[in-house]
Amino acid sequence: MKYLVLIPDGMADEPIAELNGLTPMQKANKPNMDALAAKSVVGTVSNVPQGMVPESDTANMAILSFDPKIYSKGRSPLEAVSMGIEMQSDETAYRCNVVTLTEDEENYEDKIILDHSADEITTPEADRLIQALEEKLGNDYRKFYTGVSYRHCLIWKNGNDRYNFMRPHDILGKRIGEYLPRSSDGGEEFLKLMKASYEILKDHPVNLDRKARGLKPANSAWLWSPGKKPQLPSFKEKWGLNAAVISAVDLIKGIGLCAEMESIDVEGATGNVHTNYVGKANAAIEAFRRGIELVYVHVEAPDECGHRAEIENKVKSIELIDEKILAPVYAYLKECGEPFKIMILPDHPTPIAIRTHSIDPVPFMIYSSEKECDGIAAFDEFTARSTRHYIPNGYTLMGHLIEQ
Repeated sequence: MKYLVLIPDGMADEPIAELNGLTPMQKANKPNMDALAAKSVVGTVSNVPQGMVPESDTANMAILSFDPKIYSKGRSPLEAVSMGIEMQSDETAYRCNVVTLTEDEENYEDKIILDHSADEITTPEADRLIQALEEKLGNDYRKFYTGVSYRHCLIWKNGNDRYNFMRPHDILGKRIGEYLPRSSDGGEEFLKLMKASYEILKDHPVNLDRKARGLKPANSAWLWSPGKKPQLPSFKEKWGLNAAVISAVDLIKGIGLCAEMESIDVEGATGNVHTNYVGKANAAIEAFRRGIELVYVHVEAPDECGHRAEIENKVKSIELIDEKILAPVYAYLKECGEPFKIMILPDHPTPIAIRTHSIDPVPFMIYSSEKECDGIAAFDEFTARSTRHYIPNGYTLMGHLIEQ
């Protein structure tokens, strides 16, 4: 038996006026998802437990069958693992976004956050900025590491792993003052570092060049999501399957590596709408050919489009996932001569209207080549909800795929 798990990150949404009251899933031309849904078990699932923040680490852990209430320690340590950082027990990892703030205000607190991704800055550009931060702010007890695009990592010896930072994508367009770390609750060193980063980055040659090209500058670091070294059970020991993860995002790679899954890199995989869809499909097919039994393909594009309020691109990303990933992998599985199952679901919604994640249940489908069933006419939030098949704990969903 072969298993494909396809995760269009943040694909679920709410009705949008510009789409005549449809969601991006409803608007998208996705014939392969819809055809499979007609022969699949379809329903909704809650991947994020009540009381937890609807972040991708929590949701993807749940999909991979690990209870977030037990295993979620923050996203940054997982990203650190993916980046090859050997964390020590007394070290804390922090996500270090390079973000775009307005520049006219004299006081840092009065600035407005314009973009959590700095126009999806390229990794080579961001690497130069992170090197500048390391040169000026790194020392014997803290070190900056370059990740992918705007997503980077700070490792801090004896750092506070319980500090409650604000997620930058939750406050887009807002004055940052009330959301910054505070001296009154132990955030003084974090605030000092973030202010210092602005002075280092605002006139950096990389940012001067970006502005000259009409792009947003990555003019400040934003710290969030602290955590200690993560530990997850082995996916193979739990399910008896050789498994691999394919993603452009260090967070998802880190979850896979911590669960002793193979992490497969794809050249040109970016984490946005311009990612290498064909490369991901080919990598999944090649993994199946060499004996991998379960392939977890994560595509960040719909989520980034949701954060950036890019309606057309969110629809487009869903269509590209359907055409360039699902279609060829499904065709391969049909031809390979052995039974297979396909599970498709977003990890969480990323509604265009709020430009961040929500905790709402998401639609899922599970197709079995051995047991086709009567499903639904089209795969979207509302048709899935109409089945009244609801799974309250996302970490049990993998059992529905593998055992039932």
